[in-house]
Amino acid sequence: MELATTYLGLPLKNPVMTGASPLADQLDTVRRLEDAGAAALVMRSLFEEQITNEQIAEFAHTENAAESFSEATSYFPRMEDYAFGPDRYLEQISRVKEAVDIPVIGSLNGVSLGGWTDYARLIEQAGADALELNVYYIATDLDEPGLAVAGRTFDILQAVKASVTIPIAVKLSPFFSSPGHFAQTLCSMGASGVILFNRFYQPDIDIEELEASHRLDLSDSSELRLRLRWAAILHGRLKADIAVSGGVHTVEDVIKAIMCGANAVQVVSCLLKYGPSHMASLITGLRHWLEDHEYESVDQLRGSMSLLHCPDPTVFERANYLRMLQLWKV
Repeated sequence: MELATTYLGLPLKNPVMTGASPLADQLDTVRRLEDAGAAALVMRSLFEEQITNEQIAEFAHTENAAESFSEATSYFPRMEDYAFGPDRYLEQISRVKEAVDIPVIGSLNGVSLGGWTDYARLIEQAGADALELNVYYIATDLDEPGLAVAGRTFDILQAVKASVTIPIAVKLSPFFSSPGHFAQTLCSMGASGVILFNRFYQPDIDIEELEASHRLDLSDSSELRLRLRWAAILHGRLKADIAVSGGVHTVEDVIKAIMCGANAVQVVSCLLKYGPSHMASLITGLRHWLEDHEYESVDQLRGSMSLLHCPDPTVFERANYLRMLQLWKV
């Protein structure tokens, strides 16, 4: 049974890798993940705010937020709360690269053009095999048109692409009006892959303290469905690799993602819940399922449930929508 595949031009021993998270913070955990079969590791993100200037960034964000309401000062972490500053982040990439033999992928997170994009080159020099670009931006300005929002990502990709030779994958938001066209444009500009999708963490409200309540809820398998839809739509029609991230917890989730066209699946929440050994369970389960269903390789499975051969995918999606609504009985 052949589980080996490629992602962003990198050879992977199987399609299951860790996503951007604290999992790469400790070398012991990194080695345990490799021993459990992880095909690649994505570092946690290095943020624009950390790079630009810690003191200035903290002041600027505090001042901007305070225009909304005074409690907003609690929105942003103190600079010392970040796991790694820029210099230590680069050192950690080098340390992880020395500790494992699998690909190590850096991650940059920002929302505007600026000198922070120069860190892409430093991440490459530190030894990263590829780079994830995460433009985590929520359009709250009612006067900012959709084209301008998309343009932010295009501009940042161009700036980063000009400074590195390693492959770049862009982590997408599901909230663009035409995700397919957006992904296609990124690929035409040099992105080697897209990641479906970013998770936008939603604040809650503490109605007694009258303040925003910050909480991080780990994903569950129900979040996978949105990723499956767009992986199925994009597979074979996009000149770039596809990674599914968010909602992959079980062997069945891994299989579904690959069936819909994923070159790789990124797991985080299930590893945080069950530990690095869960990685081995996913890979072993994938191997057994392929053998039981007489597949010769994971590549043979990929895209078997995509919409590539459907003449009009929009008809397929609307028909499913109508059918689900009509079948519901009160």
